[in-house]
Parts: sequence; structure tokens; C-alpha cells
Amino acid sequence: MEPFRLRSFSQDCRERYGQAIGKIPLDLGLPCPNRARGGCLFCHPASFTPASLRPTDPLSEQIKRGKHLLIKGRFRRYLAYFQQETCTALPTKLLLPHLAQVLADTDCLGLILSTRPDAIASDLPPALAHLMAQSGKDCLIELGLQSRHERSLAWLNRNHGYSDFLTAVERLSVHDQLHIGVHLILGIPGESETDMVDTLHSVCDLPIHALKLHHLQVIRDTPLHGLYQQGQVKVLGLEEYLELLMRLLPWIPASITLHRLWATSHPGLLIAPKWQMVTAELSKRLQQLMAARNIVQGQALTGQRGLTEEGA
Repeated sequence: MEPFRLRSFSQDCRERYGQAIGKIPLDLGLPCPNRARGGCLFCHPASFTPASLRPTDPLSEQIKRGKHLLIKGRFRRYLAYFQQETCTALPTKLLLPHLAQVLADTDCLGLILSTRPDAIASDLPPALAHLMAQSGKDCLIELGLQSRHERSLAWLNRNHGYSDFLTAVERLSVHDQLHIGVHLILGIPGESETDMVDTLHSVCDLPIHALKLHHLQVIRDTPLHGLYQQGQVKVLGLEEYLELLMRLLPWIPASITLHRLWATSHPGLLIAPKWQMVTAELSKRLQQLMAARNIVQGQALTGQRGLTEEGA
């Protein structure tokens, strides 16, 4: 049996629920508030919007279509994934009824709310924790940090600081019903590997449960696209990125679930980098490299040398 080398989302679901679990993307139709301030340099919503998702449809219809197109035949249960835009920008009293409606579906095992660190209102965590306690289901709040370095956040036009992220973590972490995830971008121009490691260490020292890592991608018709055309932006090649992961994964605690290790933008919108490799092949390549070098997630923190078949 292949040794366990990293805690993937699928691995975590099998341990938590005893089965593989799908994700159904949902959209409340609320634009990200940062769009009014120019938007993030890299962001083009269409690049990560599933073809099945129609934000003008009511949530019930979005779930129905998601079940039919995304999880039918693959999964029996799902997590409701509010990835689009910034769902928690909606006032708490308006947001909670939508979440309660989704949680009422017996096939739904919980929520994933993807949002900005500066969109966690002080009244949201206690109200959301109460809702989750009533439902008996799980809730992960993904905070899009991208980097802990203020110069990088300014360059990306995030319009929030690292202090906003720390405030959000503090507000969320006091509630056991709420798990925290963090989204980081690797390869931001001007950042050295030391900078990226510093961000990773800072985040992993906090009470978080999940991480999303991915390389910087240039998407068509974004401000980043213009800078790339001018030769001001360098992107990571496939082997370069995999080697970076080889050096970073040993420093991520084994208790943290890795929901993503690369981006998967729509091919028609992706300008660079184009690796010509599908997700399954990327995963296989990563596992091969980890096995060949006996690398295990978190081993640098514990002094663990690696894995053997007997220690799997």
C-alpha cells in the first residue's frame, strides 16, 4: 500500500466521513466588494466559475444542478462551496438564512465559505457557530490571504493588510464549530523563497485547519495580464513549482488538510503558465517525487526521516 505522504482533501474526507465527498459550488450573486476598488490584480471571476453555475438561479436550483452535473455517480454527499466572490460581505442577518437553507438538505454535510479577511464582521462568527451547532454539520471558512507581506498585498491590490487577517483568525478561532482555511499564492513577483516560507510559517503557527496553495496564474483580461505582456511578471514553470513544493511541504503540519496545491483556471482564459498537464497527472507526478525523495508533509517539524511501507 502506498504510504500516506500528505493530508489531501479526499484523504481527510475519508477519515472524517468514511467516504469520498464532493463539493457543489454556489453563488449568492453578490459582487466582491474589492471590485469597487479596482479588484485584485489577478482576478477574473469567469476563470474559476464552473460552467454549471448560474448565479441568477435560486440556491435550490444551483444545488439541484450541481448534484446532477458534478457529483452524480461519483459522490453521495457533498459540501456546499461558496467559492464565488465574497459571500460574507452580505450582512450576517441576510447571510444566515441562505446558509440554513443549504444545511437543511440531508445530502449536505457542511459548508465551505471562501472569503476575504476583511469581510468577517464581528457578529458573524458567533451567529455562524450557533447555526452550525444546531445543524451538527461542519463549516470551513477559507480566508484569502495570498501573502503575509504588505508590499505583496499592495501589489496585488488586495486592499487589506495582514492585521485584517489576524483579526479574522482571532474572531473565528474562539468557536470550535468553525474551522479556518487559508489561501496562499506562491510566486508573487518580488517575493523570494524566504518570503514565501515566512508566510507559510506565520500561517501554520496559527490555529488553522486547511491550506490552499497555488502558483500565480496570468488570466486573460486582468491587470496582471497587461503586466505580463509588458514583461514585468515571471511565472513559475512546472518543475520549478514542484521543486518549491518539495521544500515547503515538510514544513506544513501533518494535521493541516491541503485542499489544493495548484490552480485550475479555464484553459480558454489561462495565459500563463501553461503546463499541459491535467490535475490527475500533476498529483501523480507530485506523489512520485515525494516517494522518490521520501518526503512527508510535516516531517521537518517532527524530525521524521520519511516513510516506509511498514510505517504507512
